[in-house]
Amino acid sequence: MQAIFDDSLKTGNELIDGQHKELIDKINNLVTCCKEGGGKLQAIKMLDYLADYTDFHFSAEEELQEKVSFPGIAEHKQKHAEFKQAVAELHEMLAEEEGPTDAFVEAVNKNVIEWLYVHIKGFDRAVAEFVQK
Repeated sequence: MQAIFDDSLKTGNELIDGQHKELIDKINNLVTCCKEGGGKLQAIKMLDYLADYTDFHFSAEEELQEKVSFPGIAEHKQKHAEFKQAVAELHEMLAEEEGPTDAFVEAVNKNVIEWLYVHIKGFDRAVAEFVQK
């Protein structure tokens, strides 16, 4: 499954929306690599890059939340930590296999793409609405 950035994922914050688009591009690159027979090393490199970009993005979101004194920041940070743990588990999955498997791609869909959709539409949109008030 390819992730798609559409209007339902827009928060109204140009910086955050731009980073979400970039994040989705990174996820799609990983999924494409896996489905097209990319090797273990290539998948690990793409997952590393996704993890690094996620850290960068989450830091930007959390900095914005601190700047505006967003009341739900602790819960939001916890959700970010859960995502980082999911990515760490994907690293473990790759380490145990010869390369990216169908199960790995399914885990990316469930633990990365689906999580991201729910997170953006709920938590990130709440932050954007708070900032706009």
